[in-house]
Amino acid sequence: MIILGIDPGSTIMGYGIIDAPKNQPRLMLMGILDQRKIKDHYKRIASIFERTLQLVRDYKPDAMAIESPFYGNNIQSMLKLGRAQGAAISAALYQSVPVFEYAPRKIKQSITGHGDASKEQIANLLQFILKTELKPETLDATDGLAAALCHFYQLSNPVKTGSSTSWSDYIRKNPNRISG
Repeated sequence: MIILGIDPGSTIMGYGIIDAPKNQPRLMLMGILDQRKIKDHYKRIASIFERTLQLVRDYKPDAMAIESPFYGNNIQSMLKLGRAQGAAISAALYQSVPVFEYAPRKIKQSITGHGDASKEQIANLLQFILKTELKPETLDATDGLAAALCHFYQLSNPVKTGSSTSWSDYIRKNPNRISG
């Protein structure tokens, strides 16, 4: 199974692609679409659609996981984020790739066991889980990669009810997420 993960953003879109041969996730690709130099918002939306479409065509994912917008106070920012998300979703659906949406807290919790984890904490665990080195400049891409891994975990081990109260509790409840 190949999963494309997207962290939508009209300025920077993070993405990651994992493959899961023998139910063991491995990194295929991660990166960002940096649009800080593009001033026209509609050109950014077109660029998000085109990059997502290119990723779908090149890697032929079985599914796309995307981070849902979080609620904020700035309505204009939320509108732009929703448009960016819509462009990425449209590109996947255009190629008949099923889309799965996850809240930011859900993604963080599936990777770290905590919904309030920082980007650095997520990156550190992704390095460990995927046995790869991530550079500090890839932190924007780790959110997209985390969305893909979250979807993988949902497929292989649907979330159990109840939350972990400590790291030892988390490990006890999730032994398949720890590798030696």
